[in-house]
Amino acid sequence: MAKSKSLIVECPMDVAISILSGKWKISILWHLTRGILRFNELQRMLQDITQKTLTLQLRELERDGIIYRKVYAEVPPKVEYGLTELGESMKPILNSMCEWGKFYQKSKDTEVLEI
Repeated sequence: MAKSKSLIVECPMDVAISILSGKWKISILWHLTRGILRFNELQRMLQDITQKTLTLQLRELERDGIIYRKVYAEVPPKVEYGLTELGESMKPILNSMCEWGKFYQKSKDTEVLEI
């Protein structure tokens, strides 16, 4: 008698939250929607992030297939990050989140900062 494989079905929302969880991941993706960026450019844009945390968040996003990392054989080393096709599919979601953030700020009578 063959053993049956158990099928684990996860809630799609839980999957999305698991992949995007982390203080900086959504901000990293938001900046990458504008184009390819180098590590130092991302770190400057995310002013309070440590080098270690940025490295970890980028590795996790790369592992999950949301971003890619391209290393050039140069001295000094050049590394660029960009969105994969999966990452590109996040653009409408990220834009909607930005619009919701503006709506929320207006509803609370706070200043809306245009990025």
